[in-house]
Amino acid sequence: MTNRGADGVDRETENQWAALPEGIRAQTDGYVLQDALLPAVKLVWDAGRAWGVGLHQAQRIVNARYEHLGDRVARTPDSPVDFDSLAALAQGVPGRVVAIEAVWDGDTVHDWFVNLLAIAEEPDGEKCLATIYWGTAQRALGGADTGGRHPSAVAATRAGTELAEYLGVPFHFASPDTPDDEAPRWRP
Repeated sequence: MTNRGADGVDRETENQWAALPEGIRAQTDGYVLQDALLPAVKLVWDAGRAWGVGLHQAQRIVNARYEHLGDRVARTPDSPVDFDSLAALAQGVPGRVVAIEAVWDGDTVHDWFVNLLAIAEEPDGEKCLATIYWGTAQRALGGADTGGRHPSAVAATRAGTELAEYLGVPFHFASPDTPDDEAPRWRP
């Protein structure tokens, strides 16, 4: 349970942040301003152990820094998922594109997301056209109802299907309804 003051500020998080050495606080803010979440959390966790900061608390401290720094954070831009951008990126793939594929991936920062790939006929001819995170998908879908499906899957299916039709190649998404990073990949 957090100890919030009348102003809504989590006093424990604020006190643990203040207890960190000035250099650690400056480096953490530097990471946050660069939108480098994992290095910021690792730094706070490593340096904060002496003050009882665990991983969960380090994440809360860094989140509070993101909130504090707000619009100053240079957010990593979304991959474009509009048709014109994807078509231009697909045209830049070396070799002939033989399929468009959507593949699940995930990490501790973004949870599940989908990579939209152009598969070329050359060996190892795979080019990631877009990484579609939850937020990227929601913005691309403009708030459209996803019917209970993961927004990343819906956005990848829409964009991938349209691009594949334009290129005259198959679209493959082995597991559009359930995140699965071990789903079978496309094979010619």
